[in-house]
Amino acid sequence: MEKGTLVEFRLHGERCLAVAERPEGKNHWIVVDDRGQARTINAKQVSYEVNGETYKPSDIPRFRKEVDPFIDPESLEVAWEFLVEEGLAVDPAEMAMLLFSEKSPAQCYAAYYLLTEDKLYFKQKGDRYEPRSTNQVAEIKHQLEVARERETQQKEFWARVEQALSGFQVEWQQSDRNRLEALERFAIQGDEATGRAAAVETLAALKRPENPQGAFDLLVDLGVWSRHENLFLRRSSIPVNFSTKVLEVAKERTEVAPPDPDSERLDLTRLKVYTIDDESTKEIDDGLSWELLPDGKQRLWVHIADPTRWLTPGDELDLDARRRSTTLYLPTGMIPMFPAELATGPMSLVQGKICNALSFGIILDDDGAVAQYSIHASIIKPTYRLTYEDVDEMLQLGLPSELEIDAIARYAQRRQMWRRSQGAINIHLPEASIKVDADEIHIEVLEDSPSRQLVAEMMILAGEVAARYAQTHQLALPFRSQPQPELPPDEELLQLPAGPVRACAIRRCMPRSEMSITPARHASLGLDSYTQVTSPIRRYSDLLTHFQIKAHLRGEQPPFSPEEVKEVMIGVTTASQEASLVERQTQRYWALEYLRRTSEQAWQAVLLRWLREDERLGLILLEDLGLELPMQIKRSVALGENLEVRVSYVDPRSDAIRFQELIDQPAQPAAT
Repeated sequence: MEKGTLVEFRLHGERCLAVAERPEGKNHWIVVDDRGQARTINAKQVSYEVNGETYKPSDIPRFRKEVDPFIDPESLEVAWEFLVEEGLAVDPAEMAMLLFSEKSPAQCYAAYYLLTEDKLYFKQKGDRYEPRSTNQVAEIKHQLEVARERETQQKEFWARVEQALSGFQVEWQQSDRNRLEALERFAIQGDEATGRAAAVETLAALKRPENPQGAFDLLVDLGVWSRHENLFLRRSSIPVNFSTKVLEVAKERTEVAPPDPDSERLDLTRLKVYTIDDESTKEIDDGLSWELLPDGKQRLWVHIADPTRWLTPGDELDLDARRRSTTLYLPTGMIPMFPAELATGPMSLVQGKICNALSFGIILDDDGAVAQYSIHASIIKPTYRLTYEDVDEMLQLGLPSELEIDAIARYAQRRQMWRRSQGAINIHLPEASIKVDADEIHIEVLEDSPSRQLVAEMMILAGEVAARYAQTHQLALPFRSQPQPELPPDEELLQLPAGPVRACAIRRCMPRSEMSITPARHASLGLDSYTQVTSPIRRYSDLLTHFQIKAHLRGEQPPFSPEEVKEVMIGVTTASQEASLVERQTQRYWALEYLRRTSEQAWQAVLLRWLREDERLGLILLEDLGLELPMQIKRSVALGENLEVRVSYVDPRSDAIRFQELIDQPAQPAAT
């Protein structure tokens, strides 16, 4: 390099033009740019030397003007098409001749500039530039298009974010889902979430806290989630929506009924059938009848909805229901085991319509034990759709036109007494029913009313009969059993206050129920064998029992072998336990949210038991709400003692609550 040489070098990644002034030591040069600023650069920093002329710093603007007309990136494509076909590499001077038919210093520099800016058509190899192959160029073009599209989508995403945060309604696009889902996963799973970096990047760009709570708050502010988003459900593997295929099959079945495998159903449409449920219940899966026989005997009928009429083992509906295992009941609504158009339509026992059922005809002896029974695939016509409150009122009034209800109630009482004689253990504790409607929380205390006891006894009766039938015919079913509990001695129990405290003490001793293909005693029910059979629209284990019993009634081989029943039970049990956990967690969340909203209210409570007596941590029952919650009690209190309490702190999201006891302060003497 000589004095007066125009050179290009890079400064902080930017191209700079300057004129060589003089050497500085062995490897450096002093160069001067067009503003007269001198810099010392290493010779290795020089990226291009303009040959053919000498320059002064004041010539640099003129040189740039000479170069500018030749800077046309599109011209490279024409050169590339020629060179790739010939397989030739070029240097900047050769490229200048190809592009401009001349190679002046300005044209050579323009060619060099185009080649070094290009990331598509050429790659540098030493001092020369080779054309990339056609396939390579096509792939790079695709990558650049994807990058441009991603950049466009990102800009549009930020625009929608700003709109949403400003309070405007936003319609999120499919291209937004990856970013939003990354935020959702981070809010749910924290640092273990896949795509955590993308979520943190979004939070950082918006100057939001870069933690799961920050992600949650952002999703709420964007209107993607509600403030009360059910994170318990989102953390679970429970499917919320049905696949398109399942919905299509459900629609087909409602429009065109499949062939009925039970073509010779018993016609029981002559019977008066009562369905009894909560008013909000949509899946009506059981009904009751009473019949006076010609010989003077009385027969009870328990009719169970027959969803197997609409599906077969192993089809899309069956496998999806098996994965779900149960209908999920949450305060905000239910997530059904079957699509709603089936579950609440042809599968349900709908008042006034001809319905398919599995009917259990049962004659009891004078003590309440099962004397005779039969099971039939049937058709029925439900007469009345009643609520528990309706039935309680009917029983209280003793309506002459509804003697059947009185008869069923009497048999239910007889059955309850018989089961007690067989060792049944009844635990009566108030239960909270929590419903959320348009963000309004309603809590109702469910007591053991006569109507609820009536229905419960009839369902237990059907379960006993189904288990007895399976045991007699050696059918593999999901039998339910419960080991005999080790209860405290009677004298110890009698020392506890009667009612909730004593019931709570007994409940603590009750072992978990078990499921097996081998029948065994169910201690709390007082039955030698039992299976659940009365909720096949809502519980897959009940549906499995239907499949097995109905096949045997038709004289066919049951669709599930003993080993297959075991295998299905394992999966169903795991899924059901997860569903139960989500139900409990969600109920608890809304209970605490209700108490947060009513934090100024005083509640009557009773101490049920000590959780950690040495720390004065007890379990209290809020009697007006049927809620059992922990409380730190600061004074000496006996089990069963009544307390007046108020919430002092509650955070539903972190599952934290504290109470303070309201104690009347003694009146202070007046000042004299």
